[in-house]
Amino acid sequence: MSDLYARHRAVLPDWLALYYENPIEITHGEGRHVWDADGNKYLDFFGGILTTMTAHALPEVTKAVSEQAGRILHTSTLYLNRTMVELAERIARLSNIPDARVFFTTSGTEANDTALLLATTYRRSNQILAMRNSYHGRSFSAVGITGNRSWSPTSLSPLQTLYVHGGVRTRGPFAHLDDAEFISSCVADLTDLLGHVRPPAALIAEPIQGVGGFTSPPDGLYAAFHDVLQDRGILWISDEVQTGWGRTGDHFWGWQAHGASGPPDILTFAKGIGNGMSIGGVVARADIMNCLDANSISTFGGTQITMAAGLANLTYLLEHDLQGNARRVGGLLIERLRAVAAQLPVVREVRGRGLMIGIELVRPGTDQAHPQAASAVIEAARAGGLLIGKGGGHDTSALRIAPPLTLTVAEAEEGAAILERALRSVQ
Repeated sequence: MSDLYARHRAVLPDWLALYYENPIEITHGEGRHVWDADGNKYLDFFGGILTTMTAHALPEVTKAVSEQAGRILHTSTLYLNRTMVELAERIARLSNIPDARVFFTTSGTEANDTALLLATTYRRSNQILAMRNSYHGRSFSAVGITGNRSWSPTSLSPLQTLYVHGGVRTRGPFAHLDDAEFISSCVADLTDLLGHVRPPAALIAEPIQGVGGFTSPPDGLYAAFHDVLQDRGILWISDEVQTGWGRTGDHFWGWQAHGASGPPDILTFAKGIGNGMSIGGVVARADIMNCLDANSISTFGGTQITMAAGLANLTYLLEHDLQGNARRVGGLLIERLRAVAAQLPVVREVRGRGLMIGIELVRPGTDQAHPQAASAVIEAARAGGLLIGKGGGHDTSALRIAPPLTLTVAEAEEGAAILERALRSVQ
């Protein structure tokens, strides 16, 4: 055990998870690579949990942060902040939500917490619809709507949560149906559920479930849900903490794969927009955002240094078409991994889109989750010079692959080769 690991265990909570049997300390990074305290170099396919969205030490972002730090770091939302206004204007336009207002937070958890506050206040209801296998953050209210037992340490909650089918396409009671029948059955289940309860405040859903193992429904499910919800005045919250900013390649926001009935009422974001700086936020129609009848501010949300980073990062992403790169390079990477998976009984499915890819592992010859294999692959990949993540929900185990959106074809091939060797090592 390293000295730093021993000190970590002595002073930090037992439930603060670390990867690897011998945890590593990452000291610096550049582009798509990071280095640990022992000098080992790794290709980073997880980006600090989908947070280093463009690149490590991206010059445009580091320059913006450095220059802003030399002027002023922080004043709070009690004062006008030009950079916060500029970033809010751009995000409001990109959201496609009409008459949008933006509120900045420090994390995705806080963004979802704010969205729940807005929805329940606007609708005068404490009932929330959430998806099974979902994850929405670490706060008391966000844990209360998380449909993933591994990440929900308490059943106590200020909200009454009702869980809906549909977030996982290839498991559950509707898995055997084709896409159209799957959507129809999920809509019928939602409609039946709503007939038994008082009208909820909102449905919150991740277009692609992150912690749950990068699972998703067929395109169009949430549009069909939206139709049912709109008829009853129920709001739709799209949790874009992991799917936003073009990561899925096909769309800038994950909800756009379900956009036939228009944009969500509320959108939450975080992670990648700051490229490592602590930014989250909520976008909502003005009537929803302005429904609070008490004072509210944010001490750290929208602070000058994080807004400078977010504005520089978003500018870089748009000017360099990183959404297009995620589509092109991600498509190649998915096909490469599917070709490998076809030869390996331990792999049940390779799924995802763009640079948000999940590999579900099972015990060979069964449909049972294989968490030991997931841990072993994570270790083998690290030994080979590749960092990846893992996740999963009820009776599943999956590898999570989400590199920075500047990933090159050569780096995708290198990472796929390392991952292939790691997967073959657990056969």
